[in-house]
Amino acid sequence: MKNTLTILYAFLGGAIVGAGSALLFAPEKGEDLRSRIKKVLRKRGIRISDQEVDALVAELTGEAE
Repeated sequence: MKNTLTILYAFLGGAIVGAGSALLFAPEKGEDLRSRIKKVLRKRGIRISDQEVDALVAELTGEAE
């Protein structure tokens, strides 16, 4: 019985740590990521519109799938 409780506590502890890690390392919202992409490109002298960023993101996510 004691061994079963130890395994249960280990599982629950791992689940809590995993859920916390997922929240901490989750990717940014799409809107924030797009604005960061535009900012980086503008620093390098590349002018890009919101529609062009959306098209670029759609193309990249299509290739990733």
